[in-house]
Amino acid sequence: MSDRKLIILGTASQVPGRERNQNGYFLRFDDEGFLFDPGEGTQRQMILAGVAVSGITKIFISHFHGDHCLGLAGVIQRISLDRVPHPIEIYYPASGRVYYEHLRDACSYHNEARLIERPIAASGVVFEDGRLVIRAERLDHDIETFGFRIEEKGSYTLIPERLAREGITGRAAGELKEKGSVLVGTREVSIRDVGEPLPGQVFAFVMDTRLCDAICSLARDADILLTEGTFLSELEGKAYEYGHLTAAQAGMIARDCRVRLLVLTHYSQRYTSLDALVEEASKFHEPVIAARDGEYISFPKRKRPI
Repeated sequence: MSDRKLIILGTASQVPGRERNQNGYFLRFDDEGFLFDPGEGTQRQMILAGVAVSGITKIFISHFHGDHCLGLAGVIQRISLDRVPHPIEIYYPASGRVYYEHLRDACSYHNEARLIERPIAASGVVFEDGRLVIRAERLDHDIETFGFRIEEKGSYTLIPERLAREGITGRAAGELKEKGSVLVGTREVSIRDVGEPLPGQVFAFVMDTRLCDAICSLARDADILLTEGTFLSELEGKAYEYGHLTAAQAGMIARDCRVRLLVLTHYSQRYTSLDALVEEASKFHEPVIAARDGEYISFPKRKRPI
């Protein structure tokens, strides 16, 4: 059964506050669990949100500013403590390897974690299997920073009536789903004959960047774009100076890249209310959600081909 949710672990930029933890986001995508930018306190936030470290299959670090990575040490040590049996891949900018190593080895502990390092040196595909393609794109921040795009490959939904008409049952149906065609007697039946196209879903993650072409490369036609909306547009100059986006810019990106659901996060501590950020982004794109710590956000229903 499909289980696809974005779980918000923290939304604060730079420092935690009374109501917001530092960054942290967990994407549950069926049997995969993707942890993004675990800031300070992420291990505790995972407990509060009901996310077990055993559910993590990949970790993504966009860059090595503290609010995006300081929680990695605790998460790794918890993975060891719980003796998570499967390997966990960790993607991070190759230029920050020394910071990764310091976090991994921050103190003495009995290391049982099965970590696979995936340092990223350039934009491009960083992972691909039969179901998913994951891309990283270099963004425009003060240190090397990557955004990520997780794209599910298109597939087919099998139609029971068509399967029955072709005499396909049981294992043959499974083989058809896996291989794309199956022999029925001497006749080859294609999945296109008995199924309907099912478009894949896309999740885009964009943090800590000025406007740049790479953003739309990541966000184009995304079902969910999770992006920083650090400032209101009245502070656009400050946003540019420090390598960030405004909520209005996030809204324009979502509009221009045909995003289905825009989720804002990474708020400056100057904003106690998020209403103005949502209002500003909504002038350019809807729907918009201002992420809040502990919130579960479901994927939009799949778009069916016309």
